[in-house]
Amino acid sequence: MIEGGRLRRALLGTTASVVLATALVGVAPTAVAADARSQQWYLDAMGAEDIWKKTTGAGITVAVIDTGVDPDRPSLKGKVLKGWDAAEAEGDETDDYDGHGTTIAEVIVGSGAQGGLRGLAPDAKVIPYRVSNTELQNEQAVNAFDVEEAIKIAADSEAQIINISMASDYYSEEEREALQYAQKKGKLVFAGAGNNAKKGNKKQYPASYPEVVAVAATTRDGVVADYSQHGEAIDLAAPGSQIPGYCDKSLSKYCLSDGTSFSSALASATAALIWSAHPDWTGNQVLRAMFESAGRGDDWKPGTVSTKAGHGVIRPNAHINRGIGNPGDPNISPLTNEPTGGAAAGSATPSTAPSATTSEGASTAPSATASTQAPDGKPTSGSAVAGSTESAASAEDGGGKTGIIIGAVAAVVVLAGVGVVIARKRCTA
Repeated sequence: MIEGGRLRRALLGTTASVVLATALVGVAPTAVAADARSQQWYLDAMGAEDIWKKTTGAGITVAVIDTGVDPDRPSLKGKVLKGWDAAEAEGDETDDYDGHGTTIAEVIVGSGAQGGLRGLAPDAKVIPYRVSNTELQNEQAVNAFDVEEAIKIAADSEAQIINISMASDYYSEEEREALQYAQKKGKLVFAGAGNNAKKGNKKQYPASYPEVVAVAATTRDGVVADYSQHGEAIDLAAPGSQIPGYCDKSLSKYCLSDGTSFSSALASATAALIWSAHPDWTGNQVLRAMFESAGRGDDWKPGTVSTKAGHGVIRPNAHINRGIGNPGDPNISPLTNEPTGGAAAGSATPSTAPSATTSEGASTAPSATASTQAPDGKPTSGSAVAGSTESAASAEDGGGKTGIIIGAVAAVVVLAGVGVVIARKRCTA
């Protein structure tokens, strides 16, 4: 039964346990290893090495709507296509003013070169779309409609997947329409659920829109984190606690952070892996396989959906190597059980956005059909991976996803010769 555009949820309790075994549960929170890969406990928990024997995300492209992506990081060399600066601030989409967008890109597609992050879908590509967070809005005049415009441009690009690890407390009809457009174009959109469950647990957007897959965060113990937003909007859960990411915009070191921004990125990467293995599938089929292969706790009643973890914790290995999860109807959304009318997911959509070229400007062939900061993405705890005491997500995350919450925005739009200030809050999820 559909209610408010989403399937009715069944409350399973306050902590909804999930199945995600890991041998690294005992790792101390103060990481000191020189390379970030050694701190990526979730890759081992998900059996990434076994997954990569069959699929690495090749041929899939993920649009990363975030703070920008630096294509010159060793782990991202050759993986970042030409994007667009929707924020219209100083610099362009390759100037990451916060460090969050570059982290999210590495979590999805990083090669792990020179001690960098290894992405869950290392052979996928990313297209950066830079948007503003509250801090940037307070410092510069920016495009007040950057997120909705970025979504529309991404929907017309070759990307099959759109990751938005950012969040806001406010509903926007324009943003909703942009997401509806993306759905009709056959795109899968993932967003962090938000990190403010203990601070009111307000709905976060874009995660709470029916067209978006809202991703909650889990801990090393495989349970939904207490900071992760919960409610009927939650669709999936993924690791989001004690994840290495850049500490700040200098991109000089990694810190351990918490947030649904990471969870959204890992869900996007999982979709890239499955889509790469089944290039003829639509986004609906990819998502249905993710839902059906998700890990669930022993107390999970069949046919119900948790308000904490949605359909469960992502398990790409369960589908890739064990065949769990049927694709089902290519034209019916597993989010609403309604027809989407979207294009076939396996083929790239002709782009009306900037042509897909590498960050160095070399043209590349469109990839087959393929996360920036989730809402409320401030880390609840964060210790430096390489000896730093800073928290990578602390500056970016806002509560329930590693994402961007745009707070008091100072975006100035000139209308009929009059300066109009558009106030919005946006932070990393």
